[in-house]
Amino acid sequence: MVSAAAVIKNPTGLHLRPAGILCKEALLYKSKISFKIGNTTANAKSVLSVLGACVKSGDELTFICEGPDEEEALAAIVKIVEDGLGE
Repeated sequence: MVSAAAVIKNPTGLHLRPAGILCKEALLYKSKISFKIGNTTANAKSVLSVLGACVKSGDELTFICEGPDEEEALAAIVKIVEDGLGE
């Protein structure tokens, strides 16, 4: 299991479009990918779970990856978040 934190830079937080981009990236990996924000844990492979976490601009998420490609998955997820999730 590996984890890393990333801050959401999108001015409007994780609304549908960036949440979809995050999920699409997460689905490329076999590992279980989730994130924590406060006391909430969300499945990064589920758009509804991501949207349900109500992530706002400036929130810090801790991504947790567990599985055969966890290192690669974590690096890719943190990179797309830091790059702004397409916005």
